[in-house]
Amino acid sequence: QVQLVESGGGPVQTGGSLRLSCVASERRGYGMGWFRQTPGTDREFVAALRYSGSITYYSDSVTGRFTISEDNAKNTVYLQMDNLKPEDTAVYYCAAAGPSIKQTGFRDQAGYNYWGQGTQVTVSS
Repeated sequence: QVQLVESGGGPVQTGGSLRLSCVASERRGYGMGWFRQTPGTDREFVAALRYSGSITYYSDSVTGRFTISEDNAKNTVYLQMDNLKPEDTAVYYCAAAGPSIKQTGFRDQAGYNYWGQGTQVTVSS
């Protein structure tokens, strides 16, 4: 069982920046992803990092503004969010990919086995 703990969320004004952190109890498997969710909607893919080859993936809505990275020594994955917009307001979740990620791909939440509790990001205009 991998435990994930997110932190770094909070209120920020439009155009500002935040860095989310996700500490894992162990580094396992295939990679990590960030998703976000607003009330009444399904979780939306934001970014992912595939350990093999250090390949990164981003949704179109955050490309060029968000950066996913990791610190192996700390078992931590980061999501640097710059030029934030009100539409980025959501609860952000990190997730650890399992073996099924090979079939689903990193953009599909079905490929992730473990999830954090989420951290709220609120961007005001």
